[in-house]
Amino acid sequence: PDIDNRYDPLFINSHSGFKFHAVSIRQTDDILKYIEEDTNVVAIDEIQFFHEDIIPTIEKIAKQGKRIILAGLDLDFKGEPFGIMPQIMCIAEYVDKLHAICVKCGAPATRTQRLINSQPAHYNDPIIKVGASEAYEPRCRDCHKIIRTEVEPEVFLSEMTA
Repeated sequence: PDIDNRYDPLFINSHSGFKFHAVSIRQTDDILKYIEEDTNVVAIDEIQFFHEDIIPTIEKIAKQGKRIILAGLDLDFKGEPFGIMPQIMCIAEYVDKLHAICVKCGAPATRTQRLINSQPAHYNDPIIKVGASEAYEPRCRDCHKIIRTEVEPEVFLSEMTA
């Protein structure tokens, strides 16, 4: 979707420097405008940012016999399901979960660590924040940290008995 404007909108850019021709879209219906009869494959990156109204569009494209490749994060920076990814993964014929390497310990990274001034983000921070390596890094489950504000037990108990 047309959320990240750090790069040329005519390309998808990988973190390793590869560039692929692409079309940036604002609305789900825009996808259908770019699919021609001889189109064999439709690839959609950052699928987690789309609204659930893209699901019928994906189903329509698949029923036309076209191969659809969807890429996106299954978990947000909190380690919770990201947007429509649970629904997308359920309707997919195949799901390949790729892993990076944890920058802290070298284990397979299944999480995205958001950093603010080099410190882990707070649980209540907004879900969407455009950024690259200065704001995010791959982490394993054990090295992934989220700052949570906990209610002090004494305060909670005194409020319950009042």
